[in-house]
Amino acid sequence: MAFWWSILVLAFAFAICKFLLLLIPPKVPSIDVDASDVLEVGNQSQENNFIYVPPRGTAQQSGKKVQCYEPATMKYLGFLPALAPDEVKERIEKVRKAQKMWAKTSFKQRRQFLRILLKYIIKHQALICEISSRDTGKTMVDASLGEIMTTCEKINWLLSEGEKCLKPEYRSSGRSMLHKRARVEFHPLGVIGAIVSWNYPFHNIFNPMLAAVFSGNGIVIKISEHASWSGCFYFRIIQSALAAIGAPEDLVEVITGFGETGEALVSSVDKVIFVGSPGVGKMIMKNASETLIPVTLELGGKDAFIVCEDVDVDHVAQIAVRAVLQSGGQNCAGAERFYVHRNIYPSFVSKVTKIIKSVTAGPPLAGKYDMGALCMHEHSEKLLGLVNDALDKGAEIVARGSFGHIGEDAVDQYFPPTVIVNVNHSMKLMQEEAFGPIMPIMKFSSDEEVIKLANDSKYGLSCAVFSGSQSHAREIASHIHCGVAAVNDFASNYMCQSLPFGGVKHSGFGRFGGVEGLRACCLVKSVVEDRWWPFIKTKIPKPIQYPVAENGFEFQESLVEALYGLSIWDRLQALVNVLKMLTEQNSTGGNKKEK
Repeated sequence: MAFWWSILVLAFAFAICKFLLLLIPPKVPSIDVDASDVLEVGNQSQENNFIYVPPRGTAQQSGKKVQCYEPATMKYLGFLPALAPDEVKERIEKVRKAQKMWAKTSFKQRRQFLRILLKYIIKHQALICEISSRDTGKTMVDASLGEIMTTCEKINWLLSEGEKCLKPEYRSSGRSMLHKRARVEFHPLGVIGAIVSWNYPFHNIFNPMLAAVFSGNGIVIKISEHASWSGCFYFRIIQSALAAIGAPEDLVEVITGFGETGEALVSSVDKVIFVGSPGVGKMIMKNASETLIPVTLELGGKDAFIVCEDVDVDHVAQIAVRAVLQSGGQNCAGAERFYVHRNIYPSFVSKVTKIIKSVTAGPPLAGKYDMGALCMHEHSEKLLGLVNDALDKGAEIVARGSFGHIGEDAVDQYFPPTVIVNVNHSMKLMQEEAFGPIMPIMKFSSDEEVIKLANDSKYGLSCAVFSGSQSHAREIASHIHCGVAAVNDFASNYMCQSLPFGGVKHSGFGRFGGVEGLRACCLVKSVVEDRWWPFIKTKIPKPIQYPVAENGFEFQESLVEALYGLSIWDRLQALVNVLKMLTEQNSTGGNKKEK
């Protein structure tokens, strides 16, 4: 008894000491990042501070300069170079040289890099969100939810579990290789190329960068021409953190430009990660096939938001509106099709209508607005076309939000949050990705019907299912053909960075996040070696040594049955035959030697 009491006391003391150690913060240096040229006050003194009118159509996507402006106010922010293919390849080569040095670093050093970034992000949340807001039109709250929290969670998960995911993983060696030790090793691929979208400019840079760098790679990130101004500032944060740990300065590179810039990147790296539209994703796959490099695609979505009859309508209505309006309605993995059980359809529509009517859109840094501007110029025309097509086919608008004080030149960058009923799948609004603040609501009567409706889409990114019975919601979600499913919640999956994230069908393939996303940045190598070397080694049995004996195939048959036969008695009998043939072969071989 005294022995076990001593063990218990020691275990308790160990737990207390471990807890006390957790209270001691790690020593993490601070970094300074010059933000004087991107702050609102500093920018107002620039000579090019004027209202910008972007060119329309294909002229937007060409030229030697990437023009930057605030979509909420149309205030001009300046320009960045559109890199030519040879310039892109020069930068990739610099990253490749830096990566060879970085691949030799320890996980301890890589974790310190993450801690430095985390410390800066937490201390400068307002600055990061303001820059994202100015470049994309989203509100500060949306920037915090979509940019800050997701990135901090990614860093925290890598700090906690990243090294464990990348250490060699031992596997069973099987019956025929019991004398062997089998493992999987994870080695850096080299240089990762990422082409990211504009909707989350901070997180879309940090998400692939964190995974690539922590797994020992270098990375070149081609940021969207619609959010290049903010992306170049966020790059400074990464550069400062790398310098603070003495890492190669060229390990991470951010490039700007249009289509040819992205094409040059795809043709020169060791893996491509792309976040964007299905059309561009297909082009990237085609280009990547020339060099046979792996590709991860996170493309469009037309996600189903399913509301069963036994829910708390007030609660789910609030979540539904948040799902539509996050990031100014230009969301990632956001709900675009709402299916509500007919028994609660009137009350649900009434609730969301009331909420939407209270929503005000306006310049996010100029007042307290619930929704900001659309990021992409001319996107409002696409949204209007989808709405008009639905109205022509019998749909009805039952609610719209209002505008706050916005300039005349910026009206085109806003689209009022809109609730539409009487929709069906013949309408483009229910089939094409809108990427805007539109809530089309459709009735359903049974689980079978709503599952069929939800799967009637070329997309398959995510879904959200709500029911008073968790098992009921789980059952419906299990039948939706998509890569991400939330039960009685929306978009919570992405805040669990231990989980993989990605879709199927036209929503792409491959995964971010979790073990799957981290290891996707690696060369996965299988290794087998002798378990008890040099005492036991693989030796080719006599009957199948060259020249192969007459009973060579008979020996193989018995060996297979001895190893894998379903009956223990059949296996024992086969083993006896194997031993008998080995004995006879050795005896024959010995007699020949005597002669």
